Amino acid sequence: MAKRGAYAKGVVKREEILEAALDIVGRRGYRNASVREIADAVGLSPAGLLHYFGTKEELFVEILRARDVHDTEQFDDLDFTESFLEVVRHNTEVPGLVELYTRLAAEAADPDHPARGFFLDRTEAVHAAAREALTADQREGRIRADLDVEWIIRAGHALADGLQNAWILDPGIDMAADIDRFFALLRA
Repeated sequence: MAKRGAYAKGVVKREEILEAALDIVGRRGYRNASVREIADAVGLSPAGLLHYFGTKEELFVEILRARDVHDTEQFDDLDFTESFLEVVRHNTEVPGLVELYTRLAAEAADPDHPARGFFLDRTEAVHAAAREALTADQREGRIRADLDVEWIIRAGHALADGLQNAWILDPGIDMAADIDRFFALLRA
């Protein structure tokens, strides 16, 4: 019984840490958010915080995972393309999380990096959801039947990730407008 209580408290503390980290990294960015600052926000030492995640890199991967859960919950009632656009719009409100995503996506090219598995799994899940939605849209005549769904997915993914990289350098870029233009090209 004690283990269950201790385990439950650990889960709650981990969630508290991730909520604080989402806020801190979202506002301050990957380079400016320290483990100490996140630990202070939840009343832990840096070592105590890392007890819940193992390493700083694993903490940052879990921050991205938590961000995806939040985005899914927040925009789940929309269809795929509207949900996608809303996530892109929301990203402009959390520039530090966009920075974290782009940095870890690049670092995930290293087969030994802790973020690699996250990005492979995330890509598979997002592509599967896109495949299902786009196939249904083609079947129902909402998007062009002459376009290969796998190409649409790859091109859309590359566009979204590329826009995030460009937006970090030039926040004047309207990522959602560019994604919406891409979707317009797909319409039947």
